[in-house]
Amino acid sequence: MRRVRNVKVLATLGPSSASEEMIRALFEAGADAFRLNMSHGSHKDVRAMYDRIRSVEQELGRPICILVDLQGPKLRVGEVAPDTVLEEGASFRLELKHSPGDASGAELPHKEIFEAIEPGTSLLLDDGKVHLEVVESGKDYADTRVIVGGPLSSNKGVNVPDVTLPVPALSPKDRRDLDFAMSLDVDWVALSFVQRPDDVAETKKIVAGRAAVMAKIEKPRALAYLDEIVDIADGLMVARGDLGVELPVEQVPGIQKAITRAARHAGKPVVVATQMLESMIDAPVPTRAEVSDVANAVFEGADAVMLSGESAIGDYPVEAVAMMDRVAQSVEADEQFRTAINAGRIEPETTSADAITLAARQVAETLNAAAIVCYTGSGSTGLRASRERPEVPILVLTPFVETARRLALAWGVHCVETEDATSFLDMVIRASRVAESEEFAKTGDRLVITAGVPFGTPGRTNILRIATVGTEARRERN
Repeated sequence: MRRVRNVKVLATLGPSSASEEMIRALFEAGADAFRLNMSHGSHKDVRAMYDRIRSVEQELGRPICILVDLQGPKLRVGEVAPDTVLEEGASFRLELKHSPGDASGAELPHKEIFEAIEPGTSLLLDDGKVHLEVVESGKDYADTRVIVGGPLSSNKGVNVPDVTLPVPALSPKDRRDLDFAMSLDVDWVALSFVQRPDDVAETKKIVAGRAAVMAKIEKPRALAYLDEIVDIADGLMVARGDLGVELPVEQVPGIQKAITRAARHAGKPVVVATQMLESMIDAPVPTRAEVSDVANAVFEGADAVMLSGESAIGDYPVEAVAMMDRVAQSVEADEQFRTAINAGRIEPETTSADAITLAARQVAETLNAAAIVCYTGSGSTGLRASRERPEVPILVLTPFVETARRLALAWGVHCVETEDATSFLDMVIRASRVAESEEFAKTGDRLVITAGVPFGTPGRTNILRIATVGTEARRERN
């Protein structure tokens, strides 16, 4: 089950794709990881999907990554009378307690918003379809002017792009969902509503290494702390849906590139998400613009591209995954792809592990090696190899299935669970055997192997070995 592309496909499961048969079909079509969205479905439903993924994983013998996406705080207006329409230029009053709502005002049951806003603050309702500007505010009210009017119905979302809200990223529901996710041993947790580095730090403290934490960049305020968030998070997600609500949509492509570049420089997986093949919810083929959107993310060097409604509720989930797979393969075969990827490289950090990894790429490309083989326990060596974006495949060998699963989201990494090497001879024999069995190499091909001595010691990548499949092991014995 070796992929012939480097970028990974993350597919969201839902009513259209929850069965074990469909999960197997999605994986065989190209899905490397599955997203379980805690905004929808009960814990019982999520557990059932988790169990089915693990059943498929065992059947097919390949590590499959599972990402749980936390809902995050939901800010909404209260009940509004049917057929309410806000007129441009009209006054509209938001109050902590106001029921029922109509064209003159509505309830906004979030005191944190009133604490943060001031005259001139923008409020966006219903994914930005209605735009209000605060004229006057107090601890429990805000008088606003309608800048962009339109229909407004009950419980529509509220976005406040101009300020940092005194709202924690983890709501009470998120904390319950996070505890549940940890009981399942999921591989990644995606954190919504990130505004500051402390949001990520709090979640990582709770997770305590049991999963990797991915910060969803969906709030403009997070962009001001992007470097700090990158430092503390294990990965990033470019959540373009909310970014496109809270920022002018024309700015989102540039921000996507900046986030992708920051994650690549840090050697941390970055996922590009939201509406990538949106039309395939209802149609068996995407628009040309959607294909270009996926292709651009691949050209930028994103670790993974994500399907949401296309695979969760759409009529063509398998076709959507297969389309992403084909687009990625086509882009990576394009002569411009390597130029674009190489342009995003940076100088390695001044550590022995980074120096060894850089040398592994250079040696592998010079010798036209069949693969770079990395031994790793924590996965850090695999991520370093992925950051280099080499022209040759990356084969990661680890004794921990948890590491193999987490790395399934990393660019170009093919993970195999195997015992750690015990000697130089065992290191070469094991790497050669796995490279042959996984169809990366054949007798006579060369491998570039990185590992750490003493063997089995985490964080000790300090050797590089060039080996020839089928001959090197015999030479070692003699």
